[in-house]
Amino acid sequence: MPGLSKTALSEAVRRLRAAGCVFAEEEVVELTAAARGDDDELAALVARRTTGEPLAWITGTMVFCGCLVSVTAGVFVPRWQSEPLALRAAELLPPGGRAIDLGTGSGAIACVLRDRRPGALVLGTERDAVAAECARRNGVTVAEGDLFEGVPASWKGRVDVVVAVLPYVPTGEMAYLPRDVRAFEPISALDGGEDGLVVVRRAVGELREWLRDGGHALFEIGGEQPEPLISMLKKAGFGSVRLMSDADGDPRGVEAVAVSQGSHRGRGSPR
Repeated sequence: MPGLSKTALSEAVRRLRAAGCVFAEEEVVELTAAARGDDDELAALVARRTTGEPLAWITGTMVFCGCLVSVTAGVFVPRWQSEPLALRAAELLPPGGRAIDLGTGSGAIACVLRDRRPGALVLGTERDAVAAECARRNGVTVAEGDLFEGVPASWKGRVDVVVAVLPYVPTGEMAYLPRDVRAFEPISALDGGEDGLVVVRRAVGELREWLRDGGHALFEIGGEQPEPLISMLKKAGFGSVRLMSDADGDPRGVEAVAVSQGSHRGRGSPR
């Protein structure tokens, strides 16, 4: 197969810049690898990218927390903003513990948990069949179904960590997402209902029966959602609730500890 010409590379960068790609040079490196030395193939891949199609769909892979993750077209692309949540979940997971990646999508967070804690049992849950198959291709064990629906009953009360990046964009704010996100990525992975917490609220309602006493729950959220989510978690039997912020100081996640059921009944609301 012929090597890529300098003209083809320069033209690829120019076209991506013209399409508004901020990191055109870096993207061309990835597209070049996917094109395998073929000028025409590179041009075709660049054409796809200029429409706004996610880079990970075009190349078929992306790096998340140092893990190479396959991403099938039609599956939500993991965001770098989710990496701190994944790393924190791995930090909290005991070496021989159990974790559930709720709404695993491509399986990126589950891959990080397996990579950092190879002796732990890690299960992803996913209701979308295409995403579930993508996660399996990444080596993730997937319980297919809505939220905890497919998780074995034997896991109840024995899970150390539940980490969840569920849909949390309020329906009214979907129109403000970038054009390419709205055009290509699955709406079901983004739209969280009127307040953005419709799916999260259901997850919190089911969460406590799966976590052991002292187990951790981690949710990704945004905007005005920390306060209502923290209130939900406390009412559901969680304490030591902590807000996680990103590098800009904006709320990005909530971490909470499952309070002992006996202690929760004895004290009323958890601290």
